[in-house]
Amino acid sequence: MEIDSESRTDSTSTSTATDRTSKSSNIESLGLSHSKLAYDGNFIRSASGVFMTGEIVFGLLVWTLIGGTEYLHVPALGWVMFVSVFYWVLTVILFLIYLTMAHTRIPQIPWKILGICFNGSASVLYLTAAVICAVSLNVAIRGRYYFISWVASTIFASLAMVCYAGNTVVNFKSWRSKSGET
Repeated sequence: MEIDSESRTDSTSTSTATDRTSKSSNIESLGLSHSKLAYDGNFIRSASGVFMTGEIVFGLLVWTLIGGTEYLHVPALGWVMFVSVFYWVLTVILFLIYLTMAHTRIPQIPWKILGICFNGSASVLYLTAAVICAVSLNVAIRGRYYFISWVASTIFASLAMVCYAGNTVVNFKSWRSKSGET
């Protein structure tokens, strides 16, 4: 009886290995391949990675602090919410693209110029958002929870703007050094 159970286990493991091989050959025959995305640990330690981490953290704080209040009574804060959520989502996507080195698989996109334009526009729009957030403090009543949240969001919007501006400078210097070599 023991021999039969062993032979069943051997035939089952052989069958499973054959199924895996045939599945991978089926994927390749369809013109698909396995993902070759890699994790770039050096990116997080680079200046761009540090700035992008700051952009993500400060941007998240801006829109969560405003979103948790009655900001709909102040129409100008809708602009602040739009800027912070829009750029937060795009920054997270770009961060993941750089972290997984997916940008190396799409060489047709000029990534340095894209970074300069993206971060430059984010700097300008976050500047307007921080100013609008600061001006909207006049509408809030001191001592209320949303006043404190709006003050904090003004500070974090300013910090996010500084991170985007710093990343713009880093991308510009990187682009300038690459264009000087060619």
